[in-house]
Amino acid sequence: VQLVESGGGLVQPGGSLRLSCVASGTTFSAYSIYSLNWVRQVPGKQRELVAEIISGNTPNYADAVKGRFTFSTDNAENKMSLEMNSMKSEDTAVYFCNVHTRLGNDFWGQGIQVTVSS
Repeated sequence: VQLVESGGGLVQPGGSLRLSCVASGTTFSAYSIYSLNWVRQVPGKQRELVAEIISGNTPNYADAVKGRFTFSTDNAENKMSLEMNSMKSEDTAVYFCNVHTRLGNDFWGQGIQVTVSS
């Protein structure tokens, strides 16, 4: 499984960015996939779960992003997206997409920098 991310960059506080992650080597609808996730990491800190979709259910969000971020998938294109609105400086991080399988395997995107700054 390969995951390729795109869409990061620099945005001003209050602005918006959209991250995308395209998968190859699997399909999001496959029974073997347990969850799809967006995770972020700030240098020196542990990775933080931002949003997840477990077994095709509705997304769950971290409290820090609830109401501002939207996690969506396009099964036809094997793409997951994270729409980020009303961004804050504390959203600055490297963002990773992740696929977690029912066998306990994890596949990661390459990581993409998101910087919120004026």
